[in-house]
Amino acid sequence: MNYLFLSTGFEEIEALTTVDLLRRAGISLQTVSCENEMLVKGSHNIQVMADRLFKEVDFSDAEMLILPGGSRRLGEFAELRELLIKHNSENKDIAAICAAPSILGDLGILEGKQATCYPGVESYLGDAYIGGLVVESKNVITAKGPGLSADFAFCIIEHLAGAEVADEVYDKAQY
Repeated sequence: MNYLFLSTGFEEIEALTTVDLLRRAGISLQTVSCENEMLVKGSHNIQVMADRLFKEVDFSDAEMLILPGGSRRLGEFAELRELLIKHNSENKDIAAICAAPSILGDLGILEGKQATCYPGVESYLGDAYIGGLVVESKNVITAKGPGLSADFAFCIIEHLAGAEVADEVYDKAQY
């Protein structure tokens, strides 16, 4: 299973584009609220009903953990920080877009890797920051911001399901 995390202020286009395209690709994905309720309000006041609450999931089946940006609020959740550190120590996949790669930088997850992020949070990435639009480095995928949400999702699809599946979903989305 793959998990995409939501907290108050998440960037709707980054989260929902990723969810939509991964599900079109047939990739198992659940949205997880890090708040104490299932309904989570994004940065543009769009409310999204998460599939699960963080406290209800054991994540033992987690393949990839996905962080949309919009704010650095996801980094305030100790349980999520611990999960990200553990997941990375097991060399499992993590993806983050916009401001969210800064959380990975804070946690030391980007050490020895390359990454990109939203302008203004580059300092959190340290030596990992190389700029670019979408960067895949070892077990981590990062993307610059909202305008690259589809590119971010297609990179995840290719990583998890292969280029053929990514191309098929892309072609069907272009008609």
